[in-house]
Order: sequence, then structure tokens, then C-alpha cells
Amino acid sequence: MSQWAVQDAKAKFSELLETTLNEGPQIVTKRGVETAVLVPIDQWRLLQASAKRSPIDVLLGEGPRFELPLPKRGRKAWRMDRMNW
Repeated sequence: MSQWAVQDAKAKFSELLETTLNEGPQIVTKRGVETAVLVPIDQWRLLQASAKRSPIDVLLGEGPRFELPLPKRGRKAWRMDRMNW
């Protein structure tokens, strides 16, 4: 996988696209930090299809089914109220 600075990617987008199609995914960096990846569409669709989970997989799979936001617990206030009766 090659790396392209964002300035080079913008200036040579046609070359970046051809390299992606011929060699595979290409990383785009911004100020030296890996920021994005350009991938061929067939690989993208394969990734998207493998990322989707069926409802049966969700219900029967291990781990949480979804995330619930839990309120913060205020134990300190509760203790202070109990101690100052």
C-alpha cells in the first residue's frame, strides 16, 4: 500500500485512481498522518457486505446487542445525605 500526501493526491488524482485500480488500496496522508484510504469499488462492496450483520446474528451473537447510555451515579451525595440525618 502506497502513501500519498493530500497535495499530491489532489494534483495527481487520475494517477492515484489508476494506481488504486492496478495495485490496490492507497493511503492518503494529511500533514504526515494517515487520514483516508482509496479502495477499488469491488473491495469496498465486499467490506460493506461483510460488515452488515443479520438480525439473527445480532440476537444470537455474543456481546451486547446495543449500547444504553447510563446516567452517572451520585453515590457521594447519597452518602452525605445518609450521614447527616
